[in-house]
Amino acid sequence: MSQFKELLNILDLEQLEENKFRGFSLDIGSPQVYGGQAIAQSLQASGRTVPSDRMLHSMHSYFLSPGNMEKEIIFDVDVIKNGRTFNNRRVLAKQGDRNIFLLAASYQIFEDGFSHHAAMPNVAQPESLSSFPEIFAKFAAENKITPRGIYSEDSSIQFKPVEHFNISNPGIRTPKSHVWFKANGELPDDQALRKIIMSYASDFNLLMTSLFPHNVTLFTTPMRIASLDHAMWFHRDIIEDDWMLYTVDSPNASGARGFCSGKIFSRNGVLLASTVQEGLIRKM
Repeated sequence: MSQFKELLNILDLEQLEENKFRGFSLDIGSPQVYGGQAIAQSLQASGRTVPSDRMLHSMHSYFLSPGNMEKEIIFDVDVIKNGRTFNNRRVLAKQGDRNIFLLAASYQIFEDGFSHHAAMPNVAQPESLSSFPEIFAKFAAENKITPRGIYSEDSSIQFKPVEHFNISNPGIRTPKSHVWFKANGELPDDQALRKIIMSYASDFNLLMTSLFPHNVTLFTTPMRIASLDHAMWFHRDIIEDDWMLYTVDSPNASGARGFCSGKIFSRNGVLLASTVQEGLIRKM
């Protein structure tokens, strides 16, 4: 059974005060709170404090400390600016007296203007590709591993990579990836929530691409991988409840950090969002 309804549940934050909210975590098999969850819940909190005619257009964030899966998360929203065109918010996510995540978000009224966007790469369509659970099944059986998170059939988000590789012997590859993804359930008819769900999915796959040139995976080499910061720009509404293509490029890795940028396209080739992230890729 898909965890998508559970994802929607944890995004429905409890309001404690005018600008304070409480949330809980979805277990996807990670030892700490998944970064995409912190992003999505913080955006949900900030969005609850702006007028409904303001649309999320960008966010910048820092992961401060690993979040505890068992503890509630409190989201404090600061009203930075309420302008005629733009509204700005800052969100601090805390567990007890520990700050775990910091996010700044900007919202804008709808405006017409110039429009252009990058072309979507010509890649195989999702119907011809295998999902992460299908690819991982044999490896999991051979190594007696129970699939969790994106490697499980009940993942709230479905992923289908364009480029396949051997998990236990990946080889040296160009640091570029293309992955189709889709909600494992029906997307709500709510643009704000659709963008938040897309932000949840956007933390998957970015840092993994920075490992491609180094003949390693999480299953071959002991290492610690963690998002350090994450920025995202939302260019257009998500009209179709369909597969989206996530293209990722990692132009640099140094200092035990990987740097990645991504673009998210609709099925029909429209650029919906762009992402940038740097994260820890430390050998143990």
